[in-house]
Amino acid sequence: MFIPPMLLEYAADNKPFDDDNYITELKLDGIRLIVSNIDRVRLYTRHNNEITANFPELVDSIPVPKGTILDGELIVLGSDGKPDFEAVMERFKSRKSNHKAVFCAFDIIKNKYIDLTGMSLLKRKELLEIAFEENEYYSRSRYLFGNGVRYFEQVKQMELEGIVLKNKNSKYLIDKKSYSWQKVIAYEMGEFYLAGYKKNEFGWLLSDGNRIIGNAEYGPNPEERRAAYPIFQQLKVDESKDAVYIHPTIKCLVKHRGYYKSGMLRLPIFERFIL
Repeated sequence: MFIPPMLLEYAADNKPFDDDNYITELKLDGIRLIVSNIDRVRLYTRHNNEITANFPELVDSIPVPKGTILDGELIVLGSDGKPDFEAVMERFKSRKSNHKAVFCAFDIIKNKYIDLTGMSLLKRKELLEIAFEENEYYSRSRYLFGNGVRYFEQVKQMELEGIVLKNKNSKYLIDKKSYSWQKVIAYEMGEFYLAGYKKNEFGWLLSDGNRIIGNAEYGPNPEERRAAYPIFQQLKVDESKDAVYIHPTIKCLVKHRGYYKSGMLRLPIFERFIL
């Protein structure tokens, strides 16, 4: 049985806050997963793609009885003990991958066939705590009250993805975004050159001065797009079927989620031109 998960909003200005009415959790860098054990064990992504066959180890080791639906994140820990997004995607695409996948539950939607969505988050956390014993493939997310600012600084120092701040009294809102759940992402900032743009969809190509290392699909406002276009035409040096390339002289500030192992930027977002 699939239940569309509750979704997060960005905290205002992507900044953490201290509020004892909120719990603070680590934002895990993986794949959102609904683990359902109603008629049998089924695994679903947040978009209702059933991937049960991809992870037989999660089916065989499920620690919750029938009548339970869990919400959480599927992760793979790297050699440094941090969630490794590339590794979890590799494991997602192939059962032959040697990466060990772990499901970390942070909420419980059904327990003993009872719908828990109308209960407060704290009550659901209490029920989650007693719903199952952890094993090598299943764990539970830990949390603390308030302390969002200090915890976020520690997360940034450890180069983790970010934090989630959740109202302790919030109900579980199926398939809805809510400011009851707010995410704060530990973006990295960097200066890069604009090296071109995509033809068939919006995207500004980014260069480190030597090669193209990213495509900023988000960030610039309509005025910035309009102002940049005639300048791009003056700087044009080449084009392909999919992109126009320009001489990399325009510098910009970009926030991103680090680098892939290939050296490409992960999720770059244009912030502003550097004049």
